[in-house]
Amino acid sequence: MDFGTATTFNAITKEGEYLGGAITAGINLAAEALFTRAAKLPRIDLQVPPSVIGRNTTHAMQSGLLFGYVSMVEGMVTRFRSELGSGMKVIATGGLAEVVAKETKVIDIISPWLTLEGLRLIWELNH
Repeated sequence: MDFGTATTFNAITKEGEYLGGAITAGINLAAEALFTRAAKLPRIDLQVPPSVIGRNTTHAMQSGLLFGYVSMVEGMVTRFRSELGSGMKVIATGGLAEVVAKETKVIDIISPWLTLEGLRLIWELNH
């Protein structure tokens, strides 16, 4: 899964064949939508709040965004596993991969720069 502007879930075979995936709005995009579209909600930094139950608006937004996305990730991994089997590996990439991965046990590998590393390898093969 890639945690960027969009949060994407991609299924790839052991042989590297792309099977398909799922796409939703990214965490920062959702946070920005709350700030710009909801009356009086502040712009916040995404960080782990003191508890799941926010005691103020900022902590409530941080909890909803972070733990809401973590729960979505866990749910999507469960659904992908039901289609692909229990041997499936989960790799998180993108700018927020580490933040999300710290809050769940379903991610096997954290590789924030995986996409850029792949592009570099493709470039090297063709030059």
